[in-house]
Amino acid sequence: MAIRKKLLVVLKGYPRLSETFIAQELLGLEQAGFDLTLVSMRRPTDKKRHPVHDEIKARVVYLPEYLYEEPLRVLRALFAGLSKPGFKPLIKRFWTDLKRDLTPNRVRRLGQALVLAHEWPDGGEWLHAHFIHTPASVTYYASIMTGIPWTCSAHAKDIWTSPDWEISEKLADARWTVTCTRSGFEHMRELTPMKSQVHLSYHGLDLARFGPFSGEHSDRDGSQSSDPVRLLSVGRAVEKKGYDVLLRALALLPKDIAWSFEHIGGGDELPKLKALAEKLGVGNRITWNGAMAQKDVLARYRTADLFALACRVASDGDRDGLPNVLVEASSQGLPCISTSVSGVPELLTDRENGLVVPPEEPAALAKAIEEAIRNPELRRQLGKAAERRVREHFDHHASIRQLTRLFEEEWQKEEGWQKSA
Repeated sequence: MAIRKKLLVVLKGYPRLSETFIAQELLGLEQAGFDLTLVSMRRPTDKKRHPVHDEIKARVVYLPEYLYEEPLRVLRALFAGLSKPGFKPLIKRFWTDLKRDLTPNRVRRLGQALVLAHEWPDGGEWLHAHFIHTPASVTYYASIMTGIPWTCSAHAKDIWTSPDWEISEKLADARWTVTCTRSGFEHMRELTPMKSQVHLSYHGLDLARFGPFSGEHSDRDGSQSSDPVRLLSVGRAVEKKGYDVLLRALALLPKDIAWSFEHIGGGDELPKLKALAEKLGVGNRITWNGAMAQKDVLARYRTADLFALACRVASDGDRDGLPNVLVEASSQGLPCISTSVSGVPELLTDRENGLVVPPEEPAALAKAIEEAIRNPELRRQLGKAAERRVREHFDHHASIRQLTRLFEEEWQKEEGWQKSA
């Protein structure tokens, strides 16, 4: 019988609308028979939640988001930890890290780890972190304090905005780490001599939730002002999504093309983007929806003609991995236009199953959008090819099987070590 340990999963925040791929993975692990408890470093801020969150049965435990908000909880954990064998090694590790990262954030991670180690929910037997930046810091510290091993899922921002020294040291301590794009996989393998402990694992999509679209996308070609081509994008209004570039591209489209654009998602840059749209003279063609439930997003994929996402590398190095929305849109036969950043080319090949242009080039993006608008047959061919690729290569069950194997192999080793000790 396969070995299964009680798994504590450390998350930055839960539930979060922008991290459906994580929720989908958690549900998949539960359905595969894993016993999970979710440990969240932040309380939810989204007003909506996806149906997948309601299907996850795992209990959620919230750590103090800011230590000053729950001082007694933190102090109890500190005093209880003073006499534990792991306390001195933890403080030594923390002090080494603090000298290189002298920030309140670093202290907060120590406090959260102490609380986790003290309260230790549901008799956890293994730790797993989602994201290799702050959640992995809490997990790493809690592992030192308790002696419980840990593993990690790295994604996008966490890889590219973390210093190399920190990633290297976490990779050395974690039993294994998975990541969801080849670019992230290769970058992390460069930072560790233990290359076999870094694995590539695409998230994939729950294809039961995103079943085939039985209808047909339209033949609109932008020639009818009464029936404009419908462009869609889904994503947070943050720098790495490149929405300013997309707006500038839309403003460059020829005046004879009838189009409308719909955006779904929240984000701090929405006011700035709305102002830019007005300045560019395209504000009257754009609908800003804010965050929407998954069923409503799925309905938009099916009624749109073209999906666009102008991914870029942000000024702080942040970037997308493989945006899940591109996989979702492709699953519905909706042709996608994006940029050659990070994991996007691992899904979309230019002119084979999508249109891919260089980042930060509004003119190139506008040219691709114009071609797709004027050529409905091209859109149909690209959309069908993209859907085939998703259904053949991005089924999330493959990822769950891979994670199951990785956990069980590690747990078998762990049991062997304990028996021989």
